[in-house]
Amino acid sequence: MKETLQLIKKLVEIPSPSGNTEKVISFVESYLRDLQVKMKRNHKGGLIVTIPGKIDSQHRMLTAHVDTLGAIVKDIKSNGRLMLDLIGGFNYNSIEGEYCQIETSNGQVYTGTILMHQTSVHVYKEAGKLERNQKNMEVRIDECVHNAQDVRELGIEVGDFISFDPRVEITTSGFIKSRHLDDKASVALLLDLIKKISVESIELPYTTHFLISNNEEIGYGGNSNIPTETIEYLAVDMGAIGDGQATDEYTVSICAKDSSGPYHYGLRKKLVELANQHNIEYKVDIYPYYGSDASAAIRSGHDLVHGLIGPGIDASHAFERTHTSSLKHTAKLLYCYVLSEMND
Repeated sequence: MKETLQLIKKLVEIPSPSGNTEKVISFVESYLRDLQVKMKRNHKGGLIVTIPGKIDSQHRMLTAHVDTLGAIVKDIKSNGRLMLDLIGGFNYNSIEGEYCQIETSNGQVYTGTILMHQTSVHVYKEAGKLERNQKNMEVRIDECVHNAQDVRELGIEVGDFISFDPRVEITTSGFIKSRHLDDKASVALLLDLIKKISVESIELPYTTHFLISNNEEIGYGGNSNIPTETIEYLAVDMGAIGDGQATDEYTVSICAKDSSGPYHYGLRKKLVELANQHNIEYKVDIYPYYGSDASAAIRSGHDLVHGLIGPGIDASHAFERTHTSSLKHTAKLLYCYVLSEMND
C-alpha cells in the first residue's frame, strides 16, 4: 500500500476542479506511458485505456474520476476580494478557512484563503451566526490589492478556476486524510490494477476499458465513449459514511442503490459472491444523495449492466479520510472482478 498511498498523494496535490483537468490527465498519461497500453483521450478530455481480452465480442468498462470539487470566480468585489461560485455539490461551511489557488486564463497561479467577509470577532458581533453562503464568503488573495482594478491587473478575471488545498497527510496508523480522495483514491487503485495486468502479462477474459473520467462531479463524466460491445460497466467511487450507513473506512463498499435508483441486482450479487469467495471484507450500502459515472451511463441510454464499488470515505465532500484496509479490500475485489466470468 505504500506506493498506492504515494500515488494518491501525487494525484490529490494536482489541482483538477471539474472543467480544468488537463494537468491531472497528463499526469495519468505519463504514469501509464511506460506500460505501453493502448490509450486515447475523448473530446471531453477524459482518458480511455483499453486492454484486449480473450473474448473481444463482449467488453467491460471500469471508471474512476479525476475531477474534483472546486470553485470559479463569480465576481471581483470592490474590496479586492473574490466572490465564489461552487463547482460540484458541497456546502460553503466545508471550505471556510481553506487555503486555495486561483489560476488565471494565462496560467498564472495566485494563492489565497476562503473566509467569511465578517470573520473578525473583534469587529463583527454576529460572525458566528451568519449564514455561510455566496453572499458572505470570499477569497482573500495573497497579493497587495485594494480594489477590483488591482485584482484585474494581476490577470484575475471572472471565470478563473479556484482549487482547494488538499492538506494530504498519511498517518502511521494507516489512514490517509485529504480533500479529493473522492475520487482520486479510486483512480490510484485503477492505475495500480492496469500496471499489475500489464507488468505481469495477465490475460483478461474480456476486452476491458478503463475510463479516467473528468466530469463526474458535474454529472456527465461517464455517459459517453462506451463501446457498443460493453456488457458490464463498473464505477469505482467512494462509499459514503454517516448515520444509518453500513459503509466504514476499513472495507470495500458495494452500492445497492443511490439517488438514481438500484444498481443492477445481478452484478451486485456477483460482486458480493466474489468478495465472499476471496475473503474480501465488504459492506453493502445505499447512498441517498449520490450519483456516479455508472448512473450517468444508464441515464444517457446505454444498454448495459451497471455497478458501483469503492473504498469507504469519511466526511465526503469535505475533510475526507480512509484507511489502507479499505483500499486493500477494494483493490482485491477489482482484481477478482476483472478476472471473473460474466453472468449469463
